[in-house]
Amino acid sequence: MLSEDDVQRAAREIFEAERTRTWIEPVSDRYEGAEIDDAYHIALAVAALKQADGHTIRGHKVGLTSKAMRSISNATEPDYGFLYDDKFVLEGSTLSRARLNRPLVEAEIAFVLDRPLSGPYVNAADVIRATDFVLPALEIVDSRFTRRGKSLLVDNVSDAAYCGGVVLGGRPMKLIDVDVRRMSALLSINGDIMETGSAAAVMGNPVNAVAWLANKLHEFGVGMEPGNVILSGSFLKAVPFDAGDSITALYDQLGEVTVMIGE
Repeated sequence: MLSEDDVQRAAREIFEAERTRTWIEPVSDRYEGAEIDDAYHIALAVAALKQADGHTIRGHKVGLTSKAMRSISNATEPDYGFLYDDKFVLEGSTLSRARLNRPLVEAEIAFVLDRPLSGPYVNAADVIRATDFVLPALEIVDSRFTRRGKSLLVDNVSDAAYCGGVVLGGRPMKLIDVDVRRMSALLSINGDIMETGSAAAVMGNPVNAVAWLANKLHEFGVGMEPGNVILSGSFLKAVPFDAGDSITALYDQLGEVTVMIGE
C-alpha cells in the first residue's frame, strides 16, 4: 500500500501531465508495490484536483469487460474511472490530435441515468429501472503515460481508466425498445470497416457491466447520480487512429456516431 503522500504525489503528476500534455512514466513503474486500492485512491485524488480546477464529474466508465481483453491485458477484473466534463466531444465535431498521447478508439453503449444507482447489491433490474435511455458512443482511449507499465490495471484505474474522450450519438432509445444483449456494431475509419462485434461480449450483457460498476464504486463510497453517463465497455477491439481520420460506429439498433480527427 502506498502512503498518503505518495497517493497525493501521483495524483498531482497525472493532473499536471494532462494539463500540460507532458506525459509521465506509469504509476506502477514509479511506485513500487502500488495496488488496485492505491490506484483508486489516486483516481479520487485526481478527481479532487480536477474539481478544484473547475471541472465536474459527469459519469463513470467500465472497461476490460470482455474475458479476451482481460486475458490480453493480464487483468483479473474490469477497470473503472470517472468521466469529466472536459472529456465529452460533440458528435460530428473535430477532435484535435494534438491533445492526445497514444490514442485508440472503441465503440460502446452509453447508459444515461434518471435516478441514483449505488451498491452494494445492485442487480440487472436495478440498472434497467435507473436508466433513462441508451446512446451509441465512441470512447477515445488514451493515457497520460509514456508507455505501458508493469500493472495495466493499476495504471488504468489511476488514470481515469485511460479515458481520453467520449462522443455520444444523437439517437436515444429506451431499454424496453432495444435488446442490448443482441446489439451489434461496426467501427470504421475513413469508410474502411476495422472491427465488428456484438454487445453480448460485454459480460454477457452491458447491463451486467453497469451493475458490476455500481457495486465496485460502492466499495469506495461513490454512487452514480441522475444524469450521469455510464460507458458500459467496448465489445470491439480498440483501433488506433491519427490526424485526418474520420471515425464512425454504426449500430444495428442505435444508428451511428461520428467524430473527425484534426491536426
